Amino acid sequence: MSVVKQHMPALALLLALAFSFAAPAAAQELKIGVVNVPFLMDRAPQTKAAMDALQEEFAPRQREFAAKAKELEDLTARIQKDAAVMGQSERDSAEKELRDLRREVTRLQNEFQEDLNLRQNEELGNLQRTLLQEVQTYAQAEGFDLVVGDALFVSPTVDITEEMLRAIETNYNATSSR
Repeated sequence: MSVVKQHMPALALLLALAFSFAAPAAAQELKIGVVNVPFLMDRAPQTKAAMDALQEEFAPRQREFAAKAKELEDLTARIQKDAAVMGQSERDSAEKELRDLRREVTRLQNEFQEDLNLRQNEELGNLQRTLLQEVQTYAQAEGFDLVVGDALFVSPTVDITEEMLRAIETNYNATSSR
């Protein structure tokens, strides 16, 4: 009789014992949650605070742009009104001034928009990292095995977005009141 056949009953018993101990671990329920990250980004108090800070940061440049746009509007109206009584050199000079002012307004608008977009992207990136850290902290504290940020279908039993929003608001209020 070969060695394998001789030890087959012991091997079968060993495998049965191994599977009997592994079965309860495999049958253990996983705690899974789904978070709607865009919803959190939209509703988190940090988002409003970041956007308010950006608005305050860019307000002086917005006023500068508005003043130049008003100056362009006034100059355009004045040239249209006075064009009939202007001499050729005066009209040429006014049109050059108008072109230069238009270029400056366009430049100011483009620079403003580019800088604002850059800063918004920076702030939204920081905000997203902060919110994801909040989700990780919450998931660990609540004993989640898996938290997913995007799903095709979400059952209300695993959607933890509202709980996350409340936790984020609570943490924000606690840190901002210090």
